[in-house]
Amino acid sequence: MSSETLKDIGKITLLAGLFFVPFLGAVHLFDWDEINFAEISREMIELDDYLRIHVNFLPFWEKPPFFFWLQVLAMKAFGVGEFAARLPNAICGMLTLSILYLMGKQLYNRSFGLLWSLVYLGSLLPHLYFRSGIIDPWFNLFIFAGLYLFLLFYWKKEKLDGIALPYNGWTYLFLAGLTVGMGILTKGPVAYLVVALCFFVYWIGQRLRLYISVPQFLFFSFATTLVTLTWYGLETMRHGPWFISEFNTYQYRLFSTPDAGHKGFPGYHFAVLLIGCFPASIFAIRAMFSLPAAQYEYQKDFRRWMLILFWVVLILFSIVQSKIVHYSSICYFPLSFLASLCLYEIWNKRLLFGRWLKWGLLAIGSLFVGSLLVFPYLAARPALIAPFFQDPFALESLYSNAHWSYASCLPAIWLVGILIFSIAWFRTSKTRPAILLLFLGNALFITFTLWSSMRTFESYSQNAAIEFLKSKASEDCYIQPWGYKTYGHLLYAQKRVPEHEKSYDVEWLLNGAVDKPVYFISKIHLCENLEQRENLEEISRKNGFVFFKRKEEVDRKK
Repeated sequence: MSSETLKDIGKITLLAGLFFVPFLGAVHLFDWDEINFAEISREMIELDDYLRIHVNFLPFWEKPPFFFWLQVLAMKAFGVGEFAARLPNAICGMLTLSILYLMGKQLYNRSFGLLWSLVYLGSLLPHLYFRSGIIDPWFNLFIFAGLYLFLLFYWKKEKLDGIALPYNGWTYLFLAGLTVGMGILTKGPVAYLVVALCFFVYWIGQRLRLYISVPQFLFFSFATTLVTLTWYGLETMRHGPWFISEFNTYQYRLFSTPDAGHKGFPGYHFAVLLIGCFPASIFAIRAMFSLPAAQYEYQKDFRRWMLILFWVVLILFSIVQSKIVHYSSICYFPLSFLASLCLYEIWNKRLLFGRWLKWGLLAIGSLFVGSLLVFPYLAARPALIAPFFQDPFALESLYSNAHWSYASCLPAIWLVGILIFSIAWFRTSKTRPAILLLFLGNALFITFTLWSSMRTFESYSQNAAIEFLKSKASEDCYIQPWGYKTYGHLLYAQKRVPEHEKSYDVEWLLNGAVDKPVYFISKIHLCENLEQRENLEEISRKNGFVFFKRKEEVDRKK
């Protein structure tokens, strides 16, 4: 690796760190996923059990352990909290942008590598995910890196010209399998499914030509299995097949039924990617149509694979009944590549910055500008929009004591300036400053918006509940949610390892001879049953949440 490449990686890592690391702990973790995953890691530490997943100190078979191991390391270094829970993804962001640079440089040149990293950094959801505490950034990176290593094997086997591949083809194939195996260890077998579906679609496109032999595919699968056995095998050896069986049953159920009410319309993920990956999505759409011919066959082939990956993931998760934003997040990689390819062709004057690219940027950009300008105005005047809300909890949340300042409008003004000047520079062929302004400026827009508004936005959702739970963290007590699902009471009240055999029995918590104080937390439209109980007293309510405590004296006899 040349000194120039090392310097570039150092600069990319530093820039990514400046964006992703500061203020990771500035806002609470969000229900469900962020809090759920952080709680799993906290319970690993509490139970001193790093192989089996637990939530509420009960076996939890929905996820494998790799991401939680990363969170555990961060928590041991920095303590249990928001910063430690999100730090692994900030590190993943630094690593991802550096890997994209290296891939882009290998595929085209240094300029393309830098461009691809910048496009990923400056697109909304890809950027935000590196500031989060969810699994998907690592999961997606392993899938994409594994597929890329497989392509290096394939190009080596086919002896394609123009790309330096110094290692033996079997080496690339083995590393591809190991990397996909890490994806399985991070979130589950869908990592292998996505890659296998891409293999299948490419095979169809090759008119059923066996571009990978059966022994080669089995070798790839063997390498994948080798990694996953570090958990699947050890878990089965220690505890038998029950846990793994439940894990696989859950994976099937996730595909066949809506998970916990996460339904959506058929075009849900199309809309998520179009709006959520702004501004890269606008250029990616253009790159899905005809482009100037690639110089080398492997470049043409890589674009073909990126289109396959994009559509396989998009169609797969449009079919899946559960509709959650991050299910289609694997698309961020092919989408950002296609956007970079379009921009690269515009940069080299082989493609025009057309009228519909301009209007696409303005249309999606105006949604963000309008939201940031209109929402604070309406939020400060809840009576104007209250008639449009039917849900009692949402209506009560409107009247929270959230404080909106004029500073919350500054990111919108910043984005307006970015769009005006970048489009003007694109139109006058000042492509390089236009790209820098659009994507680096958008990364700053995301940062400014988070700093100025995220705490205020949280005031309308979970903040009242989280603050109550945190106030009980030092008290040895029971806290039971009523009528809705949350993991907040586990993490933020720092639930201890249960000592009483009936502590999971809600009826016992309501009426039994409990050994600790008991609190119930509910929402304003779900708490009627609690309000009618004589042995409960309401101790407070705020922003749609209602908090109760049992009246009777605590029976210290267990």
